[in-house]
Amino acid sequence: MKLFRSAKYETCWFAFSPESRWVMFPAEVGGWQKRQPARGLDPLDVREVPLRLGFNTGIPGPPESASSTAPLRRVAA
Repeated sequence: MKLFRSAKYETCWFAFSPESRWVMFPAEVGGWQKRQPARGLDPLDVREVPLRLGFNTGIPGPPESASSTAPLRRVAA
């Protein structure tokens, strides 16, 4: 799954996967549940962004901590 944004459609996210193809959904909490096919989308109008930016929309993907390679650090109290 890849996540995209567009300057033309600031209130929407776009996603692409081989299974679902291009979909669009509101840039809001739980927006993934309102996704629909993205028709008439010009791929030149969208830019890929990190999947973690859409974390609160419900978009499927690994949680950020699972993809992080940096070890956790202890904070001195």
